[in-house]
Amino acid sequence: MRILGVDPGSRLTGYGCIDLVGNHLRVVAHGTLRLSNTSGKADIPLEERLYSIYQGLSEVIQKYRPQVLSVEKVFFAKNAVSALKLGQARGAVILTGMIHSLSIAEYSPTEVKQIVVGYGRADKDEVARVIELLLGKQEFATSDASDGLALAICHAYSIGLSSAEVSSPISNGSSSRLADVLRSVSRGRKKKKLSLAEAVGAVTRSKGVKS
Repeated sequence: MRILGVDPGSRLTGYGCIDLVGNHLRVVAHGTLRLSNTSGKADIPLEERLYSIYQGLSEVIQKYRPQVLSVEKVFFAKNAVSALKLGQARGAVILTGMIHSLSIAEYSPTEVKQIVVGYGRADKDEVARVIELLLGKQEFATSDASDGLALAICHAYSIGLSSAEVSSPISNGSSSRLADVLRSVSRGRKKKKLSLAEAVGAVTRSKGVKS
């Protein structure tokens, strides 16, 4: 199965694509759609940026041919205007996925962080570090790209990643060691409720992500 994770934004939209084939997981691609300047007032009208999301994601989908689109849910924000723009960007992402006949999965930011890192208030740097521990060194153009990849991993975990092998070695051991750990998590997952980061020893419930 090929999964495309998308972190929608009205200025930057990140994406990450992974393969889950049998018991094997690997990174296919990740990147960022740059829709506007990232500081000050946006230099491109919102309607043009929404169309750019459709165009850019369509190119990504046509190139990598995913079956599932994992997208971030709308969350409440103090700034109503920003929340509205984010909701519109998310709508453009979902519509693009539907146009290309992809299955849609939705996860809140807290769900993604809880599953990948181990606690729902993890910051973007912690998410990126755990992804590299799981899948090997990555060169993320932006944190939006790592968030897109985290969304894809979150969906993979929800459908059985806890028993999958990771194709790249992690920094403190081999992929076979990680596979053994994840298989044990799969057997005791309902009781222990471990995140992926906890499974590989990258995080503890009390101390957070290890350096």
